[in-house]
Amino acid sequence: MNLTTKTRIKRFSPLQRIFHVLLMLSFLTLGATGLSRMYIETPWGRWLGGLFGGYEAARTVHIYVGIFMLCGLLVHVFYLLFKINWQKFPRSLTGPDSLLPRPDDIKQFFQHIAWFMGFGKPPAFDRWGYWEKFDYWAVFWGLIIIGTTGLLMAFPLTSSRIMPGWGLNVAFWIHRIEALLAMAHVFIIHFFIAHLRRHNFPMDRAIFEGSASLDAVRHEKPAWIERLEKNGELDAVLVTEAVPGQQIVFYVFGYAAVAAGLFLLIGALINTPYISW
Repeated sequence: MNLTTKTRIKRFSPLQRIFHVLLMLSFLTLGATGLSRMYIETPWGRWLGGLFGGYEAARTVHIYVGIFMLCGLLVHVFYLLFKINWQKFPRSLTGPDSLLPRPDDIKQFFQHIAWFMGFGKPPAFDRWGYWEKFDYWAVFWGLIIIGTTGLLMAFPLTSSRIMPGWGLNVAFWIHRIEALLAMAHVFIIHFFIAHLRRHNFPMDRAIFEGSASLDAVRHEKPAWIERLEKNGELDAVLVTEAVPGQQIVFYVFGYAAVAAGLFLLIGALINTPYISW
């Protein structure tokens, strides 16, 4: 294939890709350190904790990386405020390029389910599918819930001045349940959607490369391509494919993250019967 041919469409900016990489690395680190303490009664948990220097050291890493992730969330909020088109506010929040949920997302969800079952045609998605919006907002609100409860537990003496002691127990269980749900969703559903669907296999490089195959996007998101063509904007967002060396880096890095996530998921499931809750 001629690498100078523009066969891909730009989906993410360099800054958005950096946000995702930092989120991915911090999420995996928090998952590993959190599970190592939760499973410390098992050889697997002790080995996992040993990677970070032991039980107490894993807690320290967990706290600092958690604070880093919350700072990243704060930076992201400022980024969102900067990206909003305030001249067309609030209409700019409801357009097809917005990640805010719309009534059409509910309609397309049920239409998609019907198509899975062999009824009707697939929905014509625009730039963002309903599952992508769900992923984004699940992370956004999940970080707020996990981060808030995590801070309460990280600084218990300060927390106990503003809330009763039993509140820390509630925060502990909210933190643990939300974290387990987040890991299960990312390591099963998100990984499958990103890498194992037929037109994405062996890996969707979009979040690393910043672009997606034009043919694949035209098939999955025809409404987006049609809108860009109608407005004469398609040529401006077409880009060339990354060189083979860069693609290898994307594959190695992406699958290392997938392997780490599946290792944590499988290890947690296998060792669940051997811990006391």
